[in-house]
Amino acid sequence: MFRRISDLPHPTLSALRMGCVLPAHPLVLDQNRALDPRRQRAITRYYADAGAGGVAVGVHTTQFAIREKGLYEPVLRLAAETMREWGGPERVLVAGVTGKTEQALREVDTARGLGYHAALLNLARLKGLSEDEILEHCQRVAEEMPVIGFALLPEVGGFHLSYDFWLRFARIDNVLAIKMAPFDRYRTLDIIRAVYDAGADDRITLYTGNDDHIGLDLMVPFVVRSADGKTEKRARIRGGLLGHWSVWVKPAVDMLARIHAIADDQPMPVDVLALDSIVTDCNGAIYDAHHDLKGCIPGCLEVLRRQGLVEGTWCLDPNEVLSPGQSEQIDRVYRQYPEMNDDAFVANNLERWLSDDGQRLPLVA
Repeated sequence: MFRRISDLPHPTLSALRMGCVLPAHPLVLDQNRALDPRRQRAITRYYADAGAGGVAVGVHTTQFAIREKGLYEPVLRLAAETMREWGGPERVLVAGVTGKTEQALREVDTARGLGYHAALLNLARLKGLSEDEILEHCQRVAEEMPVIGFALLPEVGGFHLSYDFWLRFARIDNVLAIKMAPFDRYRTLDIIRAVYDAGADDRITLYTGNDDHIGLDLMVPFVVRSADGKTEKRARIRGGLLGHWSVWVKPAVDMLARIHAIADDQPMPVDVLALDSIVTDCNGAIYDAHHDLKGCIPGCLEVLRRQGLVEGTWCLDPNEVLSPGQSEQIDRVYRQYPEMNDDAFVANNLERWLSDDGQRLPLVA
């Protein structure tokens, strides 16, 4: 359906450019490690009612192994149909696209056919290729669908790309946004400079995926100066596409709304700035930072399990489980930062999201 940025519905494009909360949608399995459609749908309904701007599906949090299990199309279809039915047409639908060019183009064809608006490019399978070859891959995918660039840290299978790569990438005219998740301030600045140096800042919206700096990424301006230092722009990261935002979504939406309500030329209040360390601490527990993120997907599922949205933390890989002490760390952040969870909101609406005719039940804020 959507091949070019100009094809996208205006409300959807506006929402993405303003900046929104885009949860990386988890995969919900039953105890037999089979897809649980009812609870998979319930999660999408939760995101819509919590105010998320859309969802990203087929990404790391959805588990890459859905491709080998034949679940890529069914999971993307379920999320798209549920979000359109529940959330309305303005929600942003992002499809994770991975693999070498042939596979990536097949996934783009699937996602486009299901009405997704953009492809998030995971380049992990291209590790070892030259930057010229990787750029050619990106250009081929961008010929078929609007794309979102993805700077992925090496700890979860990614690799770093140079400023020159991102400069050339930003010049591809069907690039809609870039999710920055290098977990590295120097490389984050490289990408921001590249977008502005390419003159693409009016087309490419910056999104954070830096779990260790979610708050500050959204709160602070980034200075970008011309090569001669005589002119200056203030770059802003407008939204986030995050596995961390697959849980406790309503507080994330509220935080982003608070940030957006403060004009770019106004100082950020101290109490808002303080949220950065709180969010980072919560992320450290849920995303298992102390064990190199090994328990990040089970950690998200554990929060959803405690809320009743899923029944277990089962992953396609039986060895993908909570790390030692991770449950206790989640207990700790629950105790220390009760304002960051949305357990009451979920409890008040769980029946609505799990019900076959849930829209007949009122939403409780």
